[in-house]
Amino acid sequence: MLKIVGSMGALNFEELMAVYRESNEGNALKRDIPVDQVEQNFADYLREDFFRQKGAFYCLWKENGRTVSALRLEPFGDGLLLEALETMPEQRRRGYGKALILAALDHVRSGDQKPVYSHVRKRNRASLALHTACGFTQMLDYARLIDGSVNTSYVTLKCL
Repeated sequence: MLKIVGSMGALNFEELMAVYRESNEGNALKRDIPVDQVEQNFADYLREDFFRQKGAFYCLWKENGRTVSALRLEPFGDGLLLEALETMPEQRRRGYGKALILAALDHVRSGDQKPVYSHVRKRNRASLALHTACGFTQMLDYARLIDGSVNTSYVTLKCL
């Protein structure tokens, strides 16, 4: 079941961190800092930047009252950028990521008819296949990130 969260106060941060645990551990190793510092930095980003943007929100997929998959959408160009799509490792390959993306797209379509963009790493075949199955098509062979930088390890996908 889809849950839309538009503020830090409405977000169960511990549940979200359980979904992102694997990524947070990887980020901690890369930066040589503790996982709890990665999580604190992420909480600060959500509070100070993400949720302060008009039109930014989190989409959570709940099963049996528990968050199993998450993504966030934020203003990007003429539409929204879908990012940080994650499903708990033990819940993968059960269709939750696809259900979440499709429900998030339906939510966006129920309001404005904005395009939704996503940047996916070129070698992430599973994510590319998932996005394609949800109606995304490749529009660029690189990603122009929110900060304006370009990353050629990613492609930019778009869904209307």
